Amino acid sequence: MNLQAQLVELVVADMAASVAFYRRLGLPLKEGVEADGHVDVEFGGGLRLALDTVETIRSFDPGWTPPTGGHRVSLAFSCGTPAEVDDAYGELTAAGYEGHLAPFDAFWGMRWAVVHDPDGVPVDLFAYLPAT
Repeated sequence: MNLQAQLVELVVADMAASVAFYRRLGLPLKEGVEADGHVDVEFGGGLRLALDTVETIRSFDPGWTPPTGGHRVSLAFSCGTPAEVDDAYGELTAAGYEGHLAPFDAFWGMRWAVVHDPDGVPVDLFAYLPAT
């Protein structure tokens, strides 16, 4: 088998809300896709993010139900510098998105924070800490 990871798919309840969130994170989602059932966008390096509405998924998998009891996936966005982690977290939570973990210096050598997208998917914000 010669497989290559090229697409990460998220099932979303409200496409417009999800498009607005991921645009705020810098993804170049096209204008006018807010009412579409499927949207995808280039992450970079050949990797794409797909957003599919619950209705789209149920059109071919009628028994689909959302997971319960915690998340099974998260997305992580590099912020460049530790200060930019704080700035991004502050901007997103000020815009009304749920902050899950406020910025902190993690033992693994990164400034780290977590916000939730409109469907509760954790989105990690990170930057490497300067070497000491």
